[in-house]
Formats: sequence, C-alpha cells, structure tokens
Amino acid sequence: MLNFLTEKQGLDMQAIIALVREQYPERKDLIVALQNATGGLWTDKAYFQFIDSTNANQPGESWQHDDCIVVEKANIVIDLLKDGRIGGIEFLSLIE
Repeated sequence: MLNFLTEKQGLDMQAIIALVREQYPERKDLIVALQNATGGLWTDKAYFQFIDSTNANQPGESWQHDDCIVVEKANIVIDLLKDGRIGGIEFLSLIE
C-alpha cells in the first residue's frame, strides 16, 4: 500500500492529488475539490471523512452523494458530492 498518512494520522493530500492527476488528468474538478478539502477525521479505520455524512442524501443535508471515483494505483475510493466537494476517502487496503 502506498502511504498517505502523515505523522499525526492526517492525510498526505499532495500524494493523493498526484495520483489522481496521473489517472484522471482530465478531471480538473476532482483535483480542485481535493485541494480544497480541509479538516476531516477518521470515522473508522479505513474511511477519512471531510463532510459529516449523518443523514446522508436526505433533503437539506450537506452530504449529497454524486459519484465514487476509484483511484486504482492508490487503492482508494473518493466520494464526490453533488456540490463538488469531497465527502471522504476510503482506503480499501485498510479494510479487513
């Protein structure tokens, strides 16, 4: 597995962005969304969440799922929301 964790268990977003640029160079929207993703926390051992998914996809909630982008080389899935923000990133290699 490629290492995307920082010393304090945050994410190395630059490494993730570099791999997205490599696999999806035409997806400028995704690259910008990753650059703008801030904060976040681990909601379990394999999922880093940027936007609270409580009541996901319910009317009026922040989390309105649009697409899942698989970054094969990184073995991750990025949840893209309808408003263009990153909801979270799942690290498939951390799932048992």
